[in-house]
Amino acid sequence: MAYDLALADEIRSVLDGEPELTERRMFGGLAFLVNGHLAVGVRGSGIIVRVGADAAEELVRTTAATRAMMGARVMTGWLDVGADSLGTEAELSAWVRRGVGYARSLPPK
Repeated sequence: MAYDLALADEIRSVLDGEPELTERRMFGGLAFLVNGHLAVGVRGSGIIVRVGADAAEELVRTTAATRAMMGARVMTGWLDVGADSLGTEAELSAWVRRGVGYARSLPPK
């Protein structure tokens, strides 16, 4: 699956200056890792965000985000956020920061 290069650049702008940040091609997209933990990734024209299981349940109920899938498997604690929910810099930044915050809550790898 191809991913949106412009969206990847926008995420880079949001993450500019973020310590311990790495990028890696994964799952047909581009992943942004913090302290070795995947925080957010670009898949197609949307993003996948790691928020943790409890937050994911709440966000599925209160936003347009959906549970992330890898093949037929639900990825617990991960959300797919479509392009329609990333229309402004503030919306994108909020999702990216949420993923980074969760990744930072985990012990470094």
